[in-house]
Amino acid sequence: MSNRGLEGKTALITGASRGLGKAIALALAQAGARLILVARDFELLTQTADAARALGSQASVFQTDVTDETQIQDMQREIAGEFGRIQILINNAGMNIRKPATEFTLPEWRQVIDTNMTSAFLICRSFVPLMKGQGFGRILNLTSIMSHIALPGRTAYCASKAGLLGFTRALALELAPEKITVNGISPGPFATEINTPVMQNPELNQQFVSRIPLGRWGQVEEVGQLAVYLCSEAAGFITGTDLLMDGGWTAQ
Repeated sequence: MSNRGLEGKTALITGASRGLGKAIALALAQAGARLILVARDFELLTQTADAARALGSQASVFQTDVTDETQIQDMQREIAGEFGRIQILINNAGMNIRKPATEFTLPEWRQVIDTNMTSAFLICRSFVPLMKGQGFGRILNLTSIMSHIALPGRTAYCASKAGLLGFTRALALELAPEKITVNGISPGPFATEINTPVMQNPELNQQFVSRIPLGRWGQVEEVGQLAVYLCSEAAGFITGTDLLMDGGWTAQ
């Protein structure tokens, strides 16, 4: 899926400054999409944009907090004026706080829920109108294996990702008449910055990898290629579902 199959398409990606968001952005760039890159870290976002341009893609940067309704509305007006329409929307922004449920403060709980789930609602509410009326559209929400299973210390994260999966399914039904598909990608253990402390600890790394049937961490480029396929014309009959990419973790 690394050809120019997304030529002429404009894709907005949140959380595009690092990790899976950056990998997805670069994969879409290689497939020919024009990129609108959104995150809070301007410096890292600019690095993603530079890498996308090196692949021959146009890339614009918007430093935005996707939990802030006003900032999203301001960004939508600017993008509508500059681009008019978009065809692809990727909700990737996410974060986690690991601690027992009884130790969460309400602001911490809300931070996780707002970043992982409410942001997708706010982004979709603002940008779906720019996608309608084209007879084509793709929305991908980065869910998680924690949409399906759970681990201790992840109550807020599991709640947010399970909610995001429910949102994905309902939105798919709402937008089906517009030929806009809505799907989730549920990554399992991937070699991203958030997992660097585990990977750099030989004992913890071995314990973790031993639980993955394929015996390795996922590579971010693999998620990028799946995203390209789901955004392509070839995936037009896939909607309202969630694709697990976890090395067999949830099959156990």
